[in-house]
Amino acid sequence: MFIRELPEQDGWVLGTEHSLYAIGLGEDGLPVQRYWGPTLPEQDWPRMLGSTTPRWRTSSSRPSEADDEVLAAGGLRWGAVGLQLEFPDGRNELELRFTGSAVERAPDEATLTLTLEDRFSPVAVRLRSRVHSGHDVIERWLELEHGGTPDEHVLVRRLDSANWPLPEQDRYRVSSVHGHWGAENQLVRAELPFGELGFTSRTGTTGHHANPWLMIDDGSAREESGRVWAVTLAWSGSWRMIAQRRPEGGVSVTAGAGHESVTRRLRGGEVVGTPSSYGIVTEGGFGATSRKLHTFSTRRLRPTTGALQPVLYNSWEATEFSVTEGGQMALADRAAAIGAELFVVDDGWFGRRTHDKAGLGDWYPNPEKFPDGLHALVAHVRSRSMKFGLWVEPEMVNRDSDLYAAHPDWVLHFRNLTRRELRNQLVLNFARDDVREWAWGWLSSLVTEYDIDYLKWDMNRPFSQAGWPENTEDPGSLWSGHTEAVYSIMERLRELKPSLLIESCSGGGGRVDLGMMRRVDMFWTSDNTDALDRQSIQHGFSQVYPATTMSNWVTDSPNPLTGRDIPLSYRFHVAMAGTLGIGGNLLEWSDDDLRAAAELTAQYKTIRDAVQFGDLYRLGGESGVDLSAVQYVLEGRVVVLAYEPRRSLGSGRRLFRLAGLDPDAAYVDEQTGDRFSGRWLMVQGIDLWRGADTNPRSGTVRFSRADFCSSLITLDREDGAA
Repeated sequence: MFIRELPEQDGWVLGTEHSLYAIGLGEDGLPVQRYWGPTLPEQDWPRMLGSTTPRWRTSSSRPSEADDEVLAAGGLRWGAVGLQLEFPDGRNELELRFTGSAVERAPDEATLTLTLEDRFSPVAVRLRSRVHSGHDVIERWLELEHGGTPDEHVLVRRLDSANWPLPEQDRYRVSSVHGHWGAENQLVRAELPFGELGFTSRTGTTGHHANPWLMIDDGSAREESGRVWAVTLAWSGSWRMIAQRRPEGGVSVTAGAGHESVTRRLRGGEVVGTPSSYGIVTEGGFGATSRKLHTFSTRRLRPTTGALQPVLYNSWEATEFSVTEGGQMALADRAAAIGAELFVVDDGWFGRRTHDKAGLGDWYPNPEKFPDGLHALVAHVRSRSMKFGLWVEPEMVNRDSDLYAAHPDWVLHFRNLTRRELRNQLVLNFARDDVREWAWGWLSSLVTEYDIDYLKWDMNRPFSQAGWPENTEDPGSLWSGHTEAVYSIMERLRELKPSLLIESCSGGGGRVDLGMMRRVDMFWTSDNTDALDRQSIQHGFSQVYPATTMSNWVTDSPNPLTGRDIPLSYRFHVAMAGTLGIGGNLLEWSDDDLRAAAELTAQYKTIRDAVQFGDLYRLGGESGVDLSAVQYVLEGRVVVLAYEPRRSLGSGRRLFRLAGLDPDAAYVDEQTGDRFSGRWLMVQGIDLWRGADTNPRSGTVRFSRADFCSSLITLDREDGAA
């Protein structure tokens, strides 16, 4: 990685392992992007920095604004706005001028800062761009500083992190995900239309309906071939991304926190920074894009880099609110017997929590369920060689709670308006100092008193009536302040106990993003644990987020949400594609199921290093529909999980061509002892379904003529040539 300043050309070049990002000064003296693509020889840099893309220009259009690094409102710009302020005199435009640059270098990163200043106010804008050693990801964000006195202020109406211009090409195809509760991360690829295509969440969280990332290609990219650009945003509150495609030419993606009408006040002497936006370009299709993002996330963002995730058991689906000390101990015994390493008590352990209408906010063990607190249960769990975890929902409160009775002003609300509940809950305003310190107080005490190993941090409803009557000067700051407070508390908990694991949950997969990735170890992917539905959900999740952060459960059959009956081995094999968890009612599982579960859990432990930290290759057809597979490669270890949800006489047995292997090495199938060259496995392929028909419940089966056929294959590279 490097950053080169070229003052004679008014330019800067940022280099990653395989790409360049070039910035120059445009016709108005402001920074524009000159290039973003694969590495070029240095002899081409002058041409790269001096080139401009010819586009139609008329009296009513300025198409070159698509190349601007900052989409500031005003002047001759009519497209999407990425930066807009409102001054006390009513002015809502900036007249910026470039005033200088600086480069900071460290052993594993380098940062370029370009400073712009408003001609008529003490407002400065700093564009910051960072490259990371060993990665192709470019990080960009923006800082806004008010250099006036404390009695001066401006209203920030829009403050995006970055605008990412894309090179000219004949076609543009955009990849994104959509969804809802129980069906998150549904991948879609479609032609990018002319105009502005917006993706957003107005819920106060990342949201179920979209996720803050886009990929763009020319329509020809495939899983393992073609040039792909990806843009992501590391923010866990409301957000917005707009892909602009101008008829005169020019495409860009602008990304930032907040949504329309959300404002915040910036006073003299204050500096506000945006969340980071990350961009990457690859030549290896969607698969290479995912792998590079996964590697960057696990090595640069995730707080517990390199640590394997434990196999957990969660008691929610077994008990729901009917939590008792004895019942949890009985489940812990069964969980330990099948190989769980972490036992988690979900909702129902605290306050007057016997149903979902009471107790949220009162975070002490229910005295009827746990007469002596949680100490006996924690000791019992640890005596079974498991860690102990709890479900919490710090950001929510029930009306029927001691907390709400004492502090009704702590929730988001407007005076005199109805406080509208969802799931019988109201949202606490974490932007308030008193709410934030209350949450830190009981969370830190809970972790300390019981030496908690894991917290499942849930947030089950979006914002509504997002008012803060006591804050008359800057009520809109609650949107960002809430998210920043959640970040802060999570970071303080990690300082208190560095080994603490935190899982992010939000009504399923409603708060999954690279901002939360910095603070948590894993994400609850969806409340829908049906193994068939989970395949498409996990496929969409894997486009950006690594398997080690994807929490997957094996639950009862028929599935409690869909009613679908799926064999135990298939349920396990789908859940093995990330961080394995078990969430069924083990007290009602048969002895055969418990034995099979123990075998399958033991199998997972032999492959989880490759699954959680290996390179992911998505093979075959559409996940959850056709014959498909996910393959992981970690050094010389190869793991393949294959799925065929429906058998048909119209489709015969197929060979699967593997990927990412050493063509000149030999690979040995652990189950059969068969020896293959890497070239054979990638060119000819392997029969995933060979072997005799056996009981699919055992987990060692290779082929079943019934629906829901699945297989686990492991291969090891031999030393020496094939």
